[in-house]
Amino acid sequence: MANFYIDTTEVVHEIPQNDRPKFYMFGVPRYTNMGDQAVSLAERKYIENEFPNYQYIEIIEEDSDEAIPVVQENLCKDDIIAFTGGGNMGNLYHNHEEARRKVFSTFVNNLTISFPQSIHFEDNEDGEIEKRVSQEAYSKNPNLVLVARDAQSFHRMLTTFDNKVIFTPDMVLYMNSVDWKFERNGALFVLRHDSEKVVKQTTIDKIKEILGGDRPVERVDTVLDEPKEITPITRDTLFEQQLELFSHQEIIITDRWHAMVFSVLTGTPCLLFGNSYGKGKHAYFDWLEHVNWIDYTDETDIDRIESILKELMKQERHDYNVKKDFQQLHDIIEENISK
Repeated sequence: MANFYIDTTEVVHEIPQNDRPKFYMFGVPRYTNMGDQAVSLAERKYIENEFPNYQYIEIIEEDSDEAIPVVQENLCKDDIIAFTGGGNMGNLYHNHEEARRKVFSTFVNNLTISFPQSIHFEDNEDGEIEKRVSQEAYSKNPNLVLVARDAQSFHRMLTTFDNKVIFTPDMVLYMNSVDWKFERNGALFVLRHDSEKVVKQTTIDKIKEILGGDRPVERVDTVLDEPKEITPITRDTLFEQQLELFSHQEIIITDRWHAMVFSVLTGTPCLLFGNSYGKGKHAYFDWLEHVNWIDYTDETDIDRIESILKELMKQERHDYNVKKDFQQLHDIIEENISK
């Protein structure tokens, strides 16, 4: 039986019967990647803040098969279908793409929104096969809007699909920043362990030598070992714990896009390295290049990296605002309301 999360404290097995239009968010993660969990949290905050007339209902990705017929049975013309954002559109993560296709090709008569994503179909046989399957599934839905979170993905979506495509920041940048004024002491390395990792261990080791000595150096990942799973009820606390961890640091070294976003939200100096297909790099230059305490590099020369780090750690916190850049998404939803 599928679980429907209707707020951050309650889970039900049936769609609430009331007069409010529903906003169904499919693909919500249970796994422990705090970047993806933060995306889902931000999506809820966005809809509840900007469109409070909608009742927001979250569906865990593994519950999709059981939830789809229940949603179909209860669906009204004003309801909106959505699939969570992130960085997994394409053929690198088959399970997410398969779930996405099923939702898009099922709910073809309602506004359907793919929340801000990065897209990457590999230039190989698997990538070509999976791209064609996605094209067929997406084309079944004339009401599907794809949202790209970086310019590279925007152009890829435009040339891959016939659906409407718009361009906004990653949803986590909708979240309010925090300024807890903790005493900062330490260098935090937030690094991948997956197929997207490209930064060399020798480079990381040299940076640790630069930053070590007087300050503690710790390596973590935004994918947590504990707990084993996260739900919409438990993620708020874990997200706050991530922001607190970042708020205690002098500097963040990462190849994780959302580790950089957490650094933005907490005013923590951060140097971002690339991943296998450039999603962090492109999103940085699209939305965050103006944030003084954040920088991106492909540099491998350790002396130049040291110079970048010293400059970053001297930067003062300043105001920034990317919330205005969600206007295209706002307009799409507003149009559905005014029909």
